[in-house]
Amino acid sequence: MVEARPPLPPFTREGAIQKVRAAEDGWNGGNPEKVSLAYTADSRWRNRSDIFQGRPAIVAFLTRKWQQEQEYRLIKELWAFTDDRIAVRFAYEFHDEAGAWYRAYGNENWEFDAHGLMRVRHASINDLPISESERKFHWDRSGPRPADHPSLSDLDL
Repeated sequence: MVEARPPLPPFTREGAIQKVRAAEDGWNGGNPEKVSLAYTADSRWRNRSDIFQGRPAIVAFLTRKWQQEQEYRLIKELWAFTDDRIAVRFAYEFHDEAGAWYRAYGNENWEFDAHGLMRVRHASINDLPISESERKFHWDRSGPRPADHPSLSDLDL
């Protein structure tokens, strides 16, 4: 039996915002296995030039990603939604193994099943090198973004 992941489609604006924040919090937690449970067992992904399917592939992808993108901090924001689809824009900051900092900007298109699990994820992302002094995402990496931390719109990103 599949466990439901509320809010469920059809989405309201409030439900879509909750879904976006739950995804942000999950990714900021940095646990690939836990994050993968928000997706269907056969979820299809396109992330930049990577195209793959299924939870084992999601776990492998996220494990590699967070080994390469260190001190990863992400902010997502609702862009649009329909009954079972949500579009978000996002930005995240990280540094590579050599200590060079980046801010990545992107958009994601999500499609959900009736249980609230994401079955399709398409992500387009661009990286911008930044200096450490240009960082805008400052919170304890071991937890989610604090409720009082500025949003992407508040930061003019």
